[in-house]
Amino acid sequence: MTGPADGRVLRVNISPGGVPKLPVERAWVGRLGLEGDAHSHATLHGGPHRAVALMAIEAIERVQADGHPIEPGSVGENLTTTGIELARLAVGTRLVIGERLVLELSAPANPCDVIKGSFRQGKSGRISILTHPDDSRMYARVLTDGEVRPGDPIRVMPPAPDSMAATHQLLDLLESIDREAWLAMWRAAAGAGFNVRIVELGDAAAAASPDLSGSIFNRAYGLRQIPIILPDLLALYREAGTTGWLVAGVDEPPFPGAVAEHPTGIHAGLIGEVPDAAVEGLEIRSIEPGEERRWAELFVAGFDIRGPLADAWLRFNPLLARTRGYEQLIARQDGREVGVAAMFTRRRVAWLGAATVLPEARGRGIQRALIADRARRAEAVGCRRIMATADLDGVSAANLAAMGIPRIWSRAEYRFDPAAA
Repeated sequence: MTGPADGRVLRVNISPGGVPKLPVERAWVGRLGLEGDAHSHATLHGGPHRAVALMAIEAIERVQADGHPIEPGSVGENLTTTGIELARLAVGTRLVIGERLVLELSAPANPCDVIKGSFRQGKSGRISILTHPDDSRMYARVLTDGEVRPGDPIRVMPPAPDSMAATHQLLDLLESIDREAWLAMWRAAAGAGFNVRIVELGDAAAAASPDLSGSIFNRAYGLRQIPIILPDLLALYREAGTTGWLVAGVDEPPFPGAVAEHPTGIHAGLIGEVPDAAVEGLEIRSIEPGEERRWAELFVAGFDIRGPLADAWLRFNPLLARTRGYEQLIARQDGREVGVAAMFTRRRVAWLGAATVLPEARGRGIQRALIADRARRAEAVGCRRIMATADLDGVSAANLAAMGIPRIWSRAEYRFDPAAA
């Protein structure tokens, strides 16, 4: 590749895990990062969207000037660069390095305790992009693999027209809220006495339940970010003796032969762009203490949930309803109960839980009214974004899109049956 250089690679750094990462003369960079490099916390670092960590020597020198004992490689960056203020570049910016390597900036790298030795009093927040936006490390994904060496020129290129970098950065936030909401339900079921085995692995979470069959309590999230956890997830379902459903991108099967089932969309929008949707005679209110079971009865009726799973909802919902940031709503029209909905709020994001309208009340616009009502409630507590999941091309997906919450990503469940493996 030719063209004027904006900067160059000062050092190439790797380690078998942990810090400091030490300089090497060259390294091959593939989809998951530099060959020979590893992480002490592989569920928090690495993966295709955080394959390479970079930091500018200009930022390191500013941190040093504040009296911190930071050095190139001591905070775990793979590439120490010079001549480019990396943290000022937008997510999606491409870095063309050397003869063929192309990286795409994917997100700032949050500081953690692993690197606290590089800071006075262990205050690694000195390189947080939230407090020092010029001095953060940056993560990158690999668009074109290749070799990297100290001295290689770096050309800064704008995001590609088809770049999904901003979408993946938003998904990091949204999926973290989604994961917490699912964890709340799994914990409530476990608290109610059901055998629900819960595993948390950094950006991933999974549940396996010998008591409750089906994907709701036998599901795993996190493979988009950290596919390295796949063996841990498969081991969970083998040990529990249950079939598991691994959530991943529609076109990203987690293991050979995996078949996509139940494709769903992740929908996201801005709270302020959700319109009102009034329905004559409709009243929507939060449930009061003592109404948790009634909410669950309406929920299972609206979704036609039967058998052990229906009984489970009646048992664990009183615990779920007490989760911080979780709100359950009942809709009445002309004094009659017609539907229910839920909402979970974290980090200024409102996660719209499943909502249902009873069969006899469908076709009146109540679903859209439930979306609008939750948006206004979320806005009142400071939320800026709103998200939900819905079956691809279903009625719920159409309602979300019509209410200013479009689909930004598609994922599916991939069944893993230990007995058949």
